Amino acid sequence: MYTLRGHHLFCLLGYRGMGYSQEYVENMTRLHRSLRDNPKTWILLVKGPDNLCEKYPNSGEYHCLDKHIYERDAAILEKLGLRIGQILKWEDIESRIRKNVVPSDIQSICESCSWRTYGVCEQGVQDILDSKGLREVK
Repeated sequence: MYTLRGHHLFCLLGYRGMGYSQEYVENMTRLHRSLRDNPKTWILLVKGPDNLCEKYPNSGEYHCLDKHIYERDAAILEKLGLRIGQILKWEDIESRIRKNVVPSDIQSICESCSWRTYGVCEQGVQDILDSKGLREVK
């Protein structure tokens, strides 16, 4: 089972093998592949730092504790009809995305995210809507 915070549910959709450090990328790729290869993997939704935050580089201000990140977490969980402490399979999260999210939601929910401008998260949402699952990361 993995622990994930709200906004990482969307980050995983747009993940293409880029990140904040080599260690972060390796960790995210491992988790992403696990979910892609086994959508029945259990996820515990948490408030605050999760399994991806564990490898965020320690270079000053800790991004994972920023109040705006918590706000984004809450907005995404609300959009999906999920709550902190809930345990569900990744495939169930994908199902919630198909029912509750459209690609353009990324523009408003993730407005202040530096990764938003790449357009990969919107593409990731569309992949879920098209039942393609998470993209392969090489």
